[in-house]
Amino acid sequence: MSQKVSDHILERLHDWGVERVFSYAGDGINGLLAAWQRSSDAPVFVQSRHEELAAFEAAGYAKFSGKVGVCAATSGPGAIHLLNGLYDARLDHTPVVAVLGQTDRSAMGGSMQQEVDLHALYKDVASDYLATVNVPEQLPNVLDRAMRIAESRRTVTAVIVPGDVQELDYSPPTHDFRMVPGSLDAAHGRVEPEPEELRRAAEVLNSGRRVAILAGQGAREAREELSQVADTLGAGVAKALLGKDVLDDELPYVTGAAGLLGTRPSYELMRDCDTFLMVGSSFPYSQFLPEYGQARAVQIDADPTMIGLRYPFEVNLLGDAKATLRSLLPLLRRNTDRSWRETVESNVRRWHEVLEGRAHVEADPVNPERVFWELSPLLPDDAILTSDSGSAANWYARYISMRPGMRGSLSGTLATMGPGVPYATGAKFAHPDRPVVALVGDGAMQMNGINELITIAHYAREWSDPRLVVGVLNNGDLNQVTWELRAMSGSPQFLPSQRLPNLPYAEFATSLGPSGTRVDSPDQVRDAWQRALDTPGPSVIEFVTDPAVPPIPPHASLEQIQSTAAALAKGDPEAWSVLREGIRTKAQEVFPGTGG
Repeated sequence: MSQKVSDHILERLHDWGVERVFSYAGDGINGLLAAWQRSSDAPVFVQSRHEELAAFEAAGYAKFSGKVGVCAATSGPGAIHLLNGLYDARLDHTPVVAVLGQTDRSAMGGSMQQEVDLHALYKDVASDYLATVNVPEQLPNVLDRAMRIAESRRTVTAVIVPGDVQELDYSPPTHDFRMVPGSLDAAHGRVEPEPEELRRAAEVLNSGRRVAILAGQGAREAREELSQVADTLGAGVAKALLGKDVLDDELPYVTGAAGLLGTRPSYELMRDCDTFLMVGSSFPYSQFLPEYGQARAVQIDADPTMIGLRYPFEVNLLGDAKATLRSLLPLLRRNTDRSWRETVESNVRRWHEVLEGRAHVEADPVNPERVFWELSPLLPDDAILTSDSGSAANWYARYISMRPGMRGSLSGTLATMGPGVPYATGAKFAHPDRPVVALVGDGAMQMNGINELITIAHYAREWSDPRLVVGVLNNGDLNQVTWELRAMSGSPQFLPSQRLPNLPYAEFATSLGPSGTRVDSPDQVRDAWQRALDTPGPSVIEFVTDPAVPPIPPHASLEQIQSTAAALAKGDPEAWSVLREGIRTKAQEVFPGTGG
């Protein structure tokens, strides 16, 4: 029996080490589906509930495995559905390959059902590599390039295969003009700056008395080198949200997350430093970096398009974080004045007291900060955490303390709703032997997460450690947008857009098979987390939380304060609750530990 193009595609993906493809069936990929049947399901076909979820699953798999994630979708609507998840991957520099079906070649241009100009549609999200396979001889080169470029540039690529091409007999390229062979070998290497650039950077860093470091996900493999640089310079280290697992939060000089969702010590670190080093980050909140002209600055990044993007850096080092820091270390002088480091560590200790106080402020019925404060010390050392966008991301950023071996991620740059639970599915397929915890709001849960529970229940038996805990903040409100309306627009809560329909999340989970628990008292929070982490299978905990607890930024501007006050004065339906919780929460910064 001759090999079809579709057979060759699956075989080539398998040769690249692809273990699974996240997808949903459709007639535009019928040829591939038939090939999967002939291949005895290799690579494994993981059936999502929606193509957007398939793309999020592939992105989560790639983030936590370090491998290329692969998703597939039918022509037209299926390819359209993938886009949000693919943009999330692209903006977070996550390698994902999309394999797309397309209308038969003979019907193209004839307004055929589900005919969509996929090149026009994908030219941005897959701008690094996008190709249509029109004849079998284009393979394996097209697929090889898609995999190699996705991995080496940490981006999204796409391969379009019309339905009739999938069914053709495969014939490899010959040794002729305009025939391009393939190559399975990936491209790896570490880029390092020139010695003179390293010396210039060392001069800047050695001149500093108050050094601040901001580390992003690009520094994840440079944990030891980053620690040594921080110790040599007596620096404090803040982390971009995508780099939350780069360094351990138990290190006394690590100030936690920076930016709008970040911590007060990180804000103070940037406000008071005289020298700034940014490593492996495209941190978007420039207002949370040092004032322009305040600090001499150095950047290290492996992506030339990210160099000099957020701050007027004096020295830009193009290179791999680990290799560059290792080469930089011998050129750095030890800062013997540790007063700056002592100030940073003192600020961190006080912040931990503030967080504990905030977590114990009374709320109606449960303070969401208490939910995260109780979880953090219970997490296993090998836990993987995912968070969704929304107010849950605030509490994830501030309360979850990363320890050695733990991993965590969320939609950092696109900040889209909906990836928290499908990321967790991808993480379980990447590490079936590790516990995973997804932290999501009720808006994201209703948008995507509730359907993802079906997928989790379906595949849980395949994971050697089936623990996957979904913590849902049920406050009946699109909470982050509500607070943004108040603080940024001076507008009161608009109930028709912000109120969510009631949904029994725990009961729904139980109906599918996972255990479900509803928590409506702060005294139940810790035990609920512990039981879920001890349960040998998926679990959902529905925390009934107070929407009036404010996600106060590390530095609230006068304009934001005035806008919030104006919004409440205009008849915000939660005005009194917001004032009460805001005063109690803010008081913890002045008198930490006084409770509520």
